[in-house]
Amino acid sequence: MLIPILLTTSGCSSIKKLDIFTTEVERQPLNLESPEPVKLDKIDWIVVSSENAEEMFARLKKEGYDPVVFGLSDEEYEDLAMNFAQIRAYIIKQNEILKKYREYYEPELQKELNNTSKGE
Repeated sequence: MLIPILLTTSGCSSIKKLDIFTTEVERQPLNLESPEPVKLDKIDWIVVSSENAEEMFARLKKEGYDPVVFGLSDEEYEDLAMNFAQIRAYIIKQNEILKKYREYYEPELQKELNNTSKGE
């Protein structure tokens, strides 16, 4: 019992004072380029229903296309639209995160860009 008490009291007497100081470190620019806008190919949607299927297949054959149908129900089309909306929201969120990082790491550059865009 005496040994643990001696170890704890002798251990405490050898603690040195810790000097704490802070040095501001300059923020390094991110050097990130903004992603280029996506260039999408034009898509012509053709709605094929039970009423116009024969007419649409004949039109496609006449125009030199091999008629192939990729089908979605009306509910699945709504799901597809919702998926694209979620992708768009995600991209907007990621752009905002990138903007905030730039504002933090490159505040002078951001001020310069803001003044340029405002015509000053």
